[in-house]
Amino acid sequence: MIFPETLEEKLGVDQIRQRLKSYCLSIAGAGWIDRMRFSTDAEFIKILLRQNLEFKQILEKGENFPSQHFFDGEEWMKRISLEGNYLEAEEFLKLAQALDTIISSRSFLAKSKEIYPQLHKLSEPVTITSQVPQQIYDKIDDRALVKDSASPDLGKLRKKLREEQTRLRRLADHLFRQAVKQKWVPEGALPTIRDGRLVIPIQAEHKRKLKGFILDESATGQTVFMEPTEMLETNNEIRDLEHSEKREVIRILKALTDQMRERLNELKLSFQFLAQIDFIRAKAKFSLEVGADMPVIESKPALTWYTARHPLLYLSLKGKREIVPLNIDLDPVDRLLLVSGPNAGGKSVTLKTVGLLQYMVQCGMLIPVSDRSHVGIFNDIFLDIGDQQSIENDLSTYSSHLKNMGAFIQHATDRSLILMDELGSGTDPNFGGAIAQAVLDALLKKRVWGVATTHYYNLKLFAGQRQGIRNAAMRFDDKNLVPLYMLDIGKPGSSFALEIARKTGLPQQTLMQAEQLVGKDLAGFETLVRSLEKERQELSEKIKRMERQETELKASLAKYQTLSSELESKKKEILNKAKEEAAGILKETNREIEKTIRHIRANQAERKETLKVRKGLESLTQKVLSPKKEAAEKSKQDIAEGDRVRIVGQDSSGVVLSVKGKTASVQFGELKSLIALDRLEKVTGAIQKEISARLRSVGLNIHEKQSQFNSTLDVRGKRVDEVIAILDQFIDTAILLGQGELRILHGKGEGVLRKVIRDHLRKYKQVASVSDEHVERGGDGITLVVLK
Repeated sequence: MIFPETLEEKLGVDQIRQRLKSYCLSIAGAGWIDRMRFSTDAEFIKILLRQNLEFKQILEKGENFPSQHFFDGEEWMKRISLEGNYLEAEEFLKLAQALDTIISSRSFLAKSKEIYPQLHKLSEPVTITSQVPQQIYDKIDDRALVKDSASPDLGKLRKKLREEQTRLRRLADHLFRQAVKQKWVPEGALPTIRDGRLVIPIQAEHKRKLKGFILDESATGQTVFMEPTEMLETNNEIRDLEHSEKREVIRILKALTDQMRERLNELKLSFQFLAQIDFIRAKAKFSLEVGADMPVIESKPALTWYTARHPLLYLSLKGKREIVPLNIDLDPVDRLLLVSGPNAGGKSVTLKTVGLLQYMVQCGMLIPVSDRSHVGIFNDIFLDIGDQQSIENDLSTYSSHLKNMGAFIQHATDRSLILMDELGSGTDPNFGGAIAQAVLDALLKKRVWGVATTHYYNLKLFAGQRQGIRNAAMRFDDKNLVPLYMLDIGKPGSSFALEIARKTGLPQQTLMQAEQLVGKDLAGFETLVRSLEKERQELSEKIKRMERQETELKASLAKYQTLSSELESKKKEILNKAKEEAAGILKETNREIEKTIRHIRANQAERKETLKVRKGLESLTQKVLSPKKEAAEKSKQDIAEGDRVRIVGQDSSGVVLSVKGKTASVQFGELKSLIALDRLEKVTGAIQKEISARLRSVGLNIHEKQSQFNSTLDVRGKRVDEVIAILDQFIDTAILLGQGELRILHGKGEGVLRKVIRDHLRKYKQVASVSDEHVERGGDGITLVVLK
């Protein structure tokens, strides 16, 4: 049950319908929008939502789904069904074009049935084949004229008709030249057509001089249009041939209509599919425009929404300011929410957002909420909002509110959603507040779900003490006296009436008197509420700050542990290498010493032999010290800004940003480091080979990668979430292989995929530029990437 009948108008559903119609390509699609209705069947709603989601994905990917010739076939179907009736040639051409679109759409969905199963299921009843539009194209040309070849008789008739028309023109030209020679023709006049017959313009005073028939005259009567006697027979022959041609054309169109009548059921199903696709496309376009997504649908009542936005408010503020999203949670224990807060603070918008989004979901539309939100299915939506005064029915505003409350209590169940704005207002506050509290109590006993807004303190106290209902507040900046439009569940809100009055410039004396009239108890309660709100905000900010600091600390700790692990690993590697080298040197030294001792003993320490042995030891010393000298020589290499270098003994390389004295600033990926020059070496061909060898040792062959790499990446038909991972791998490989220019083929479509790809590419520091390919080679359907 939907109450009242004007609910769509009050929530803004009528505006959404109009916007959807503006996206439709056909009158039939717009008709489906008019027939869109509130449903309580959870499975049916899920199917509608999945259809919407799948078409939204098609638009996001920019896929080449047919978008032309979405014609309404309802009138054609009616005329085809009547025996003896027929379609005109122009209508047949449009029918054939629409059938082409239907067949192309079905073919697209058949190829993508794994990706878009619900849309493919929608196309399954369509059995029409390309033979049907071809039957039309065989008879009708692209100018919507019946072809000469449509029948042998038509071909003969048109050939004879052209011959007679040629003969008539020649005869007319001859007679016209004679009349011009006799100066019977008005200056500048030419032969023309009157009543379908070729005539010659003659000045009125000379009409007796030319034998023939007057068929018409000019507005002034100074010129008459005559059919000379010599042209009469030919004109009659042409008129007779034209009638024969028309009869033959009608016969051909009737025969073609009879062929279509044999497939009438197929045609009806095909055009129903076309209208549904147009309808779903319109919903998908709206979903993209408002950033809608598919929430988790529950078959029973539920309402747990994250980052919900009012779609119409979002569109009206788009490009002006950000809309504050709504987080709201109703559960089986606390099903009712009582929202309080200052005027213009967002209470009514919150209530309308809940009503509108719930109605949209149950009409099969995606809504602007997070996809982790849970949306339940309600049997009823009851709404009481705005001024419902009725002179005709002798109802005041308050009386109409009471009438609505009575209807809610009478008809609501535990599967009803009730939305009440400014509960209890419109009459004496004491009595209005008491009646409103009694209404809430009655609704709680019926276990209804809903949201109500109020300023009444007795209702706030009631919500704080009664199980089944919770307080909620619209947050307010009490320093600047501006609303924050954020919903806080769990505490009542203050109206900030005195503060707002002070801001508007009401005299101080008047405000003091008002505060005295309010009384200490009420003013104290108001102050307590504001104090709690302030403390809550401060606590919330502290928690956010601590969470942020904790996140940063975890990141720093993880980075430290990674670096520590790497350093420890490098340390062990260096020590092991040093030990191996030292052991080798020590072994060789011992061998040389023993050899020297033996040599001295054998030669009895002769001076000449001693010198020879000493030189041998000196050469050993040089050999031991040579690695240090080589390192020193390497450190003396001219390392300049822009050179690609690596740390001695490591594989990763970087680019020199600047050189100062004996140190250089080097960019390793995202990391910048200051490193001594004697620890760096240029990445030359030999070093690159060494790096390649090391990469091969861990299973990565650079030459193999190079030979298999394709500088063009085709992502057509991919989803956005798939493309990012593929793109990252492609760019990383290109950077590793030192590629200069890349091409990414994504297609044109709606441009969504192109935008996502280019935005992501700009995050790479190694990307020098991103642009369209040359128009002749694909234009904006291909992105050209130049790497640094």
